[in-house]
Parts: sequence; structure tokens; C-alpha cells
Amino acid sequence: QVQLVESGGGLVQAGGSLRLSCAASGRTFSSYAMGWFRQAPGKEREFVAAINRSGGSTNYADSGKGRFTISRDNAKNTVYLQMNSLEPEDTAVYYCAARMAVTMVVLTAGYNYWGQGTQVTVSS
Repeated sequence: QVQLVESGGGLVQAGGSLRLSCAASGRTFSSYAMGWFRQAPGKEREFVAAINRSGGSTNYADSGKGRFTISRDNAKNTVYLQMNSLEPEDTAVYYCAARMAVTMVVLTAGYNYWGQGTQVTVSS
């Protein structure tokens, strides 16, 4: 089992940047593929980015391609989401998720563990 704690959210102006972090407990972090999702008010939770266990492969939703970068540091049990050129449409609660598998998936149902989320608000 793994526990996930997100941090790094906040209020930023359009065009700005934020880096989200997700710290995982336990000694088997490298056994998990990781994902970032987000949920805006009144909308369903949606996929943002994912990374495989080694960090050698990533996947992004079209909305974040070219602006967001997911990475991980297995020595620090942490996954990151660097977000640049933020837009008001990126405003949401951002969640990290863990999946004990080799492969990445984009569906929320594919992840076993979730953090509590961190709020990102982008002002225009």
C-alpha cells in the first residue's frame, strides 16, 4: 500500500508556472506507475499526465502537451508535474495517483491509490 501527498498548488496568473509534487510513502515507489489527474468544479476527473515505473516513458493529455512535464525521482519517492504557460482553463484540483503495474493508463479506474489533491487556480 502507498500513501500519496500532493503539494505545490496555489494561485498564479495566466502565463505563469507551478510545479506540483507528490510524495509517496513506502519503500516500493519504483513499483508503481504514476499519474496526474485534475477535476474542475462541475466536471469529471480527467487525465493530465502519466509516467511509467522507471520514468523512461510518459504520456500526456492533449491539453497539456508542450506545457506540462511529468517526472519522477525514485530515490526521493516523489513524482512531479511542471506546469508552464498556465491558462484559466487549467484551474482545478490536481490529484496524483499510483498504479502497481509496469504500464501507464489514462483511466481513473486504472489507479489503485489517490492523494487528497492540491488546488491550482489560474487568474486571467
